Amino acid sequence: MSERAAPFYCPYCGDEDLRPSEQGHGAWECAACNRAFQLKFLGLLARGIQRNEGGGDEI
Repeated sequence: MSERAAPFYCPYCGDEDLRPSEQGHGAWECAACNRAFQLKFLGLLARGIQRNEGGGDEI
């Protein structure tokens, strides 16, 4: 299992200048917009993703 999964971009501004925060596990700081956020893995869905094989939305 990996030590830490790093986000690729800030969820607020989209910039890639992220640094781990000292606030705890999964906490990150964005140097571009000066925001801090925390990521948390909740788990896997038991049923998975149900795909619509119809080829589009019904009107």
